Amino acid sequence: MKALSRVAVVLALVMGLAAVTVVSAEETTLSGTLVCAKCKLKKSDQCQDVLLVTENGKTTEYFIAKNDAAKEAGHQCSAEAKATVTGEVSEKDGVKWIAASKIQKG
Repeated sequence: MKALSRVAVVLALVMGLAAVTVVSAEETTLSGTLVCAKCKLKKSDQCQDVLLVTENGKTTEYFIAKNDAAKEAGHQCSAEAKATVTGEVSEKDGVKWIAASKIQKG
């Protein structure tokens, strides 16, 4: 019985690591214009970076999650900047978010 329990624990750990690998593989790279949701878009009470991506004449807003990559890149307040953002895209309450692992301006 103990051997079966150990096998179950090892299997659960392996499956957990596999799930983490799959999540990491879902990173997307987006290019567009980095602006502020408060200062430029007037859509927030707080400053928040947003990447505007235009494709086939339609602009999609990706709010940048505040994390180490965003902090390292610095906030884009009143000026616009061309940027390429790599990270995991999600949607919450109808708003698209990207948890950046890399932000390259310019």
